[in-house]
Formats: sequence, C-alpha cells, structure tokens
Amino acid sequence: MLPTFQECMLPTLQALADGKPHSAKDIRPFIIKRFSVTEKEMQVMLPSNQSRLSSNINWARVYLRFAGLIYSPRRGVYLITPDGKSLLASKPEEINVKMLMGYSKFREWKEGSIGNYNESEVAQNFSSEDVSTEKSTEITPEEKIEVAYQQMRSALVEDLLEQIVQQTPEFFERLVIRLLVAMGYGGSEEEISDMVVGKTGDEGIDGIIKEDKLGLDSIYVQAKRWDKHQSIGRPEIQKFVGALSGQGAAKGIFITTAQFSEQARQFRPHNNIKVALIDGNLLCQHMVDYNIGVSVQNVYEIKRIDSDFFSEE
Repeated sequence: MLPTFQECMLPTLQALADGKPHSAKDIRPFIIKRFSVTEKEMQVMLPSNQSRLSSNINWARVYLRFAGLIYSPRRGVYLITPDGKSLLASKPEEINVKMLMGYSKFREWKEGSIGNYNESEVAQNFSSEDVSTEKSTEITPEEKIEVAYQQMRSALVEDLLEQIVQQTPEFFERLVIRLLVAMGYGGSEEEISDMVVGKTGDEGIDGIIKEDKLGLDSIYVQAKRWDKHQSIGRPEIQKFVGALSGQGAAKGIFITTAQFSEQARQFRPHNNIKVALIDGNLLCQHMVDYNIGVSVQNVYEIKRIDSDFFSEE
C-alpha cells in the first residue's frame, strides 16, 4: 500500500526512536517495509514527475520537524527530539496534522509563516474531492498545488470551448490553422489567410498546411464548429477520407468542437491515408499549451534547497 504523507509520520518517528542520527535513505526502507510498498507503487509519479512515495516521506519529515519532534543537525541527517520521544512513549496509533496542531511551533508555521494557509478556503475555491476539507490534510502542499492547477486548467478548457462554439465557422477555420502553425507545422502567422481554403466547392477541405517548414509535404485540414455535445460518427470520417483521396493527399486532420464516436475513432482507411482526430477537449488542451486564445495571468515558482550549494568542497 502506498502511504499518504500523514501515514508516513509515525513510522518516520519510530525509525529515529533509537536516538541515533539517521539519513533519509535509512528511513525510506523502514516505511517501505511497514506498508509493504510494491515496486509498482514505488514507480507512481506526481504530475511534476517526482516519486509520490519520496514526496510523501519528505513532507512527513517536514511536518515532524516544524512540530519540533525531529531535527536535522546537518544536511540529510535526522534525530528525534525529547518531544518526539515523549510522543512515542504515549504509544499513539497514528500521527496526523490534527495532532501536530497541538504543538505551538507547528501552529505558528502552519497558520502564520506560510501566509495564513486555510484548508477550508482551498476546499471552497476548488470544490473537488481531492482537496475537500475532510481530505485536504491527506495530501501534501505540492499535491494541492497540482490538484488546484488541474482544476483551473479544466475550467479554462471548458470556458474556451464555450467561447469557440459561439464564433463563426470562418473564425474557427482560421483558429485551427493558427493553432497548427503554433504547434510547429510549416508556415507563419502572415501566411494563415493563404492556408484557409474553406468555401463552396472545397470538397470538404478547409485548410492546407505544410507538414514542415520546408513544405516537403502537405496536410489537409477539415474544421467543423459543431455543438460540443454532438457525436461525429464514422460516415463523416469516411467522407473526409474520400475528399483527401480526391486531392491525392496522404494525410489529414479532422478538428471539431464536437466529440467523436468510438466507431469514428476506430476507423482505419485501407488506402494508406492517415487521419488524426482532434475533438473539442483536445483542441482546447492544445490551445492552452500553445497560448492560443489564452494569456498568462500569474506564474508561481516552487523552489527547493540547492544541495550542491551547501556541499563541502
């Protein structure tokens, strides 16, 4: 079982119970054995590409240190304090944030030095099961940031899709080409109007872009601004493939604000024509990633101690 950072607190303190200095590497195996953590569980990563287990163990040490239950005499080494020994002597079944709030040093850190951080406010602003008042103390501050970021991104994607479906089909066609150029396909901003070909008699082709900046091959685009709840079936994809074949094209992208049915996604042409499908959600995800139709509001940096700076020569 992969323990939460709160579940790591008691075994971390117990690992230091002998009063001897122990490194972080000494504590990790102790916790792995206690919770029978499997190799697969040890490979679980946070969105920030950090090991979830390592993150949870690290935050357990941080919380215990600010409660005055352990301290670090030098980099990467930890010792139990008299308060830590006293707590272990009481034989607690668990150590959690609620218990640590009984220590004045921890309260000062939790309520003051980190900017009056308020669990209920997080739950109110980001109404998700992952950061609810009841569960918010089960995840680390770093995970809370990740959860909040994903929720804000999800809301932004929804807002983008709502905005797009209110625009004209012509606007949508230009938007699609602008996005593909931003993604690195051939052409430039100045050439966008030349790449949009959607008109009567276009045989279902709304745009043509270069696959690379040298223009060695072309990709044909169909852009459909349809209701976001509409499901596009296999017949529409077959019609697009027919249009590609009529143009002698080998590659195409079908982009829509709607959704694709499972049959449409599974369709594979038999004439070596390759077709990529981008639905409304994926379209808006790409727009966020490539800053199309969005702007940066705030940038937050998360910093850690530079161990190399403090290492001895």
